Amino acid sequence: MTEPIHRICVFRALKLGDMVCATPALRALRGRHPEAHITLVGLPWARDFALRMSAWVDAFEPFPGHPELPEQACDDDAAFLDWAAQMRERRFDLAVQMHGSGRASNRIVEALGAKATVGFLPEHDALHAPEAGLTYWPYPDGLHEIHRCLGLVKQLGGDDRDDEVFFPLDEDDFAELERHADLAVLEAGKFFCLHPGARAASKRWAPEHFAAVGDALACNGWRAVITGDASEHELAAEVQRVMRTPALHAARDLSVGALAALLSRSRLLVSNDTGVAHVAAALRLPSVVVFFATDPRRWAPLDRLRHRCVTPERPGAGVEPAVVVDAALPLLELPDELRAGSGDALLLPDGSPAASHLPGQALRTGAAPTQ
Repeated sequence: MTEPIHRICVFRALKLGDMVCATPALRALRGRHPEAHITLVGLPWARDFALRMSAWVDAFEPFPGHPELPEQACDDDAAFLDWAAQMRERRFDLAVQMHGSGRASNRIVEALGAKATVGFLPEHDALHAPEAGLTYWPYPDGLHEIHRCLGLVKQLGGDDRDDEVFFPLDEDDFAELERHADLAVLEAGKFFCLHPGARAASKRWAPEHFAAVGDALACNGWRAVITGDASEHELAAEVQRVMRTPALHAARDLSVGALAALLSRSRLLVSNDTGVAHVAAALRLPSVVVFFATDPRRWAPLDRLRHRCVTPERPGAGVEPAVVVDAALPLLELPDELRAGSGDALLLPDGSPAASHLPGQALRTGAAPTQ
């Protein structure tokens, strides 16, 4: 675009892990347009996420859903059409479709009526030819999700070299954690977390495997804490029941910020490929991530010093607990200087508080789904 860009809309209506993967792109977009007012459109839970990104995001708009979008489906498009009409009144200069390949999401973003709309398009999709004001690039298969989002901003002239993910914590996160007496007394650096849950059942490693890993690590002197949200209470209880060594059951009604605060005090995370794995990468918390249903080339943490990915040796095979234990033990011994302290994440890179209010928006509305 040659005209000045004052108002930008970014559409990414996805879950926690997907949003964390987009943080380098949001940072790069702000760097490209430092004076622009940037609105993030996402699933309702992501209001909290937008508040944490207040150095790069100025406002948040909850997405009401669309019949073609599985992440926020609805029975008819009347609510969407009303919402899109209201969004058009904001007269965005640029709308960035950062939601995926664009097969459905491009039409959604075009309905916002921005002067220019950009995004990806399936390379062989002949059903949707670009028109005036629309610019689409071929969807880059084979890239990590972080680099795919950054590549979109690079097409807009942004700098794609900084690919570090980000999830800041604030005082409210630790205050919520302190209201749980059993979690508040955990000694920082003396426990590890097992996270057996994932939104998709196909991504969940067996509870007895998590239990076996927990027992092996606990026998080395570390305390086990089983994490999750309230919907994963029974799953965590199953891991706790199978374990031979004591474990603290911490799968409860915690906000994602309080869960992240707990992780920031732990020594290690062992999890499925789910949202908390990306939060751990942002916190520089060493982790072992078990992959058997998703592609680590797209979703694995980029930092291979602090994080290990374990995959089946051959297609269709399982992942043995002993392999996860072997990956975890060296990470437990990493020196403290390779770990970010919990206080390091309280402020944004520009020194401003991470949870500054967004214009016209209330503070947190609850926990986020974990992908």
